[in-house]
Amino acid sequence: MSELRFTVDHEWLRLEQDGLVTVGITPYAQQALGDVVFVQVPELGTFGAGDEAAVLESVKAASNIGMPLDGEVVEVNATLETAPELVNEDPLGEGWFFRFKPADVEAINHLLDQHAYARLTQESADA
Repeated sequence: MSELRFTVDHEWLRLEQDGLVTVGITPYAQQALGDVVFVQVPELGTFGAGDEAAVLESVKAASNIGMPLDGEVVEVNATLETAPELVNEDPLGEGWFFRFKPADVEAINHLLDQHAYARLTQESADA
């Protein structure tokens, strides 16, 4: 498994061996949201960085999952539509949202690494 990268919006990304990038939300985001009760995965197709890709609703709030980089969504985790609790049970594994082919695979290196993300979440906790 490749090293995870993170966005400031608490999404994780993992570059897979096949060149696709898997996207989900971090345990930090999952805990902040509480029990996830609904997930709408994205349609397959091209998205720009920052575009709304997926939607999830929890007992606390609704949230959008943004496209972290320019790319084409080529696979979605349709299981989440009938079993949204997977986001709570395994946010870094079976609770993934979608996979995409990045327009520039090197762009993932510009996202937060684990140390930078840990600092971000610590700063949020201290605020």
